Amino acid sequence: MEKNKLKGHAAMFAANIAWGLMSPLSKMVMNNPAVNSWTLVSFRLIGAAIAFWFFSLFTKREKVTFGDLKLMALAALLGIILNQGVFVLGVSLTSPVNASIVTTTLPIVTMILAAIYLKEPITWLKFGGILVGASGAVLLILSNTAMGHATDQRTSLYGIGLCFLAQLSYATYFVLFKNMIGKYSGVTLMKWMFLFAALFYLPFNFRHLVTMDYSALPVNIFGDIAFIVFGGTFFSYMMIPVGQKNLRPTVAAMYNNLQPIVASIAAVYWHLDTFGWQKAFAILLVFGGVYLVTQSRARDA
Repeated sequence: MEKNKLKGHAAMFAANIAWGLMSPLSKMVMNNPAVNSWTLVSFRLIGAAIAFWFFSLFTKREKVTFGDLKLMALAALLGIILNQGVFVLGVSLTSPVNASIVTTTLPIVTMILAAIYLKEPITWLKFGGILVGASGAVLLILSNTAMGHATDQRTSLYGIGLCFLAQLSYATYFVLFKNMIGKYSGVTLMKWMFLFAALFYLPFNFRHLVTMDYSALPVNIFGDIAFIVFGGTFFSYMMIPVGQKNLRPTVAAMYNNLQPIVASIAAVYWHLDTFGWQKAFAILLVFGGVYLVTQSRARDA
């Protein structure tokens, strides 16, 4: 495997591990009535924007053209606002099981968009790998008793629709902006994208953020929020451009199926669930699906 491809695989692996840990933490944080989905998204966007701009002070400065700034604003809309923001809102309106199952559609949607926009052929090996990986992710989700029941009273088609919209927007971002990723460093891209995203969200939640009684929040919540901001957002989005640059969109999207694996292992570690043959088999299916897709030679990864 080429060095650049290996770097891309490692980046997507690391990003999705962080996202997998972030999912149960986000649910626990939002169990506190003071922190709703809008507030948590605001923390993520503002915190990550500050972190990326601070980090950029120690990297090579890159001049961004006005035309590319407009593209980055669109990328922020698709890759952050409609992806992360809409997904968190969707999770708050449906069950964790439903939301997790919807995320398995990302590789399928990405494959279709890549075929249309990037002219990447849909091979039987690629299609089979996606189905195998999705089957493993769904099996793992349904076997995870810690994730709640699909018949949760908050479950709604509206929430499921929002979760799917998040996957569609993220897949569109993956495909449409693959060629622009190579022009700038990940730090430059993300500092502008998160700035645009934060400026969009702030007006909707500014009053709540400034009037919120932070002293009333349990101390452990601040640690959870810190990981969500710096691990699940700053670090993950630092890794994503590396994966986009070095892997085909469909291959990069396949790593999305790692998230329920990580969430399941975390649940076992926290004694919220048990590990059995179903989970072991599901994990094998997910990694087997990733392997099959990477072996598809329709176009170099």
